[in-house]
Amino acid sequence: MSSAAPLAGIKVVDYSHFLAGPYLSRCLAGMGAEVVKVERPTVGDAGRHHPYFVGDESGFFLQQNMGKRGICVDVKKPAGMELVRQLVSTADVFVENYRPGALVRLGLGYDDLARLNPRLVYCSLSAYGHTGPKSAKAGFGLIAEAMSGAMAQLGVPGEPPPLLRIPIADMYAGIHGAAAVCAALLGRATSGKGQHIDLALYDCMVSMHDYAIQCFTLSNGAILPQQVGYDLPDSTVYGVFPAPDGYLVIAAQVDDAWRRLAGLVGGSELASDMRFHTAAGRNANREEALRRVRDWTATQSSVAACIAALEAVDVPCAPVQRIDEVLADPQLVARGMMIEQQHPTLGPIRLPNLPFHFSNYQPEPMRIAPGLGEHNAEIAASLGYSPEEIANLARDGVLYQAPVHSSEPAKTAQGAAT
Repeated sequence: MSSAAPLAGIKVVDYSHFLAGPYLSRCLAGMGAEVVKVERPTVGDAGRHHPYFVGDESGFFLQQNMGKRGICVDVKKPAGMELVRQLVSTADVFVENYRPGALVRLGLGYDDLARLNPRLVYCSLSAYGHTGPKSAKAGFGLIAEAMSGAMAQLGVPGEPPPLLRIPIADMYAGIHGAAAVCAALLGRATSGKGQHIDLALYDCMVSMHDYAIQCFTLSNGAILPQQVGYDLPDSTVYGVFPAPDGYLVIAAQVDDAWRRLAGLVGGSELASDMRFHTAAGRNANREEALRRVRDWTATQSSVAACIAALEAVDVPCAPVQRIDEVLADPQLVARGMMIEQQHPTLGPIRLPNLPFHFSNYQPEPMRIAPGLGEHNAEIAASLGYSPEEIANLARDGVLYQAPVHSSEPAKTAQGAAT
C-alpha cells in the first residue's frame, strides 16, 4: 500500500514563467504538492511560445507544467490582485522568477505577501540574485553559463565554446529551489514562520564547479582551467573516443581500471609499462596513452564492439547516444523515465519524467499541463467566490480563459508518473 505523497497537503502558487521556476514547481507537484499556476491574460507563460510546436501546442510548456492547475488573472486590476492575494493567503509556497524588484512594484514582493501570510515560503529565482551590483540585470541560463566559467572550459582549444543544448543553469537552479523549499518547509514546522529564498542562476552554476575553482585558488592562481577538447588532462584516461560508426566514452582514470584497459588495448607490454601505473604518470604521458586507446577503438568494428570488449574486462564505458537511442534504452523504460499522456487534441504524447523514486510512495498519474485559464472557476470557487462573482470577473476581463482542454492523467511504462 502506497503511503501519502511526501508533500501531500502543501499548496504552491507558481507565479513563474519559462523554465527555472516552472521546473521547480513541477518537481514539487511530482512530490505530491498541489500547484496552482498563475498566468497573465492573454498570452500566458512565455513557455507557451517556445518550441517544439505541434499546432498551437508547445511541448516545452507541456513538459514543464504537467501536474498543475491553472488560473489566468489580470493582477493589474484591483479585483485580480485581490484574488491572487486570497490565493496566496491559503498557500504554503510562492515561486517566482522575475527580475528583482518587479514583483515588489506590483505589490507581490516577499514583504507584502509575508504580512499577508507569515508562514509563506517565498522562493525567488533570478539571474544574479536579489543582492549585489548585477542584481538588477536581466538574464537567462545562457548568461549564467557564460558568466560562471563553465562555458570557457567547453570545446576545442582556440575555437568558440559550444552551447551545451541542455539548460543546465535553469534546471540546476530549479532543483536547488526544490531542495531549499523543502528545507524551509521543514524549518517552518518548528519556527512557525516562512522565509524568503533567494536563488541566483549564476550562483548555482558557480557552486557546480568540482575542480576549476579549487584548482585555481589552491594553486594561488598558477593554474587557470581552460578548454580541454575531448578529455581531461588531469584525469587520463577520461574522455571521448571515436569508433568507425560513432563515439564512446571511457572512464579509466583510476589505476586498476587503467591496467585492465591497457591489457585490452596494448597487451602485457602496455599493462606492465611503469610510466602509466600512477595518475601522475598517465597525465605526464597523456598523449601516448590517448593515442594507444584511440588506435584501438578505431580498429574495432563498431561502438558496440568496443563496449562489449571494455565491459568484458570491467572498464567503465558507454556509447555517446542520440536521443532516439536514449528513448529506446531499456534501462530508462525500466525506470519509468518517459510519461505517456493523452492530450485532447494531440492524442498520445510522450515527455520526460522526473527522476524521483520513493520506496513508500507510488505517485499518482499526473494531469497534463493546464490550458490557459482552464481552472479559473474551480480555483476561484475554492477561495469562496460564488458562480455569479466568477462570471462577473470573467466578464470584466479579470479572469481570462482560452479554449480549454480536459486534463487527463499520465501513464508511464510502470503505470504511474512522478
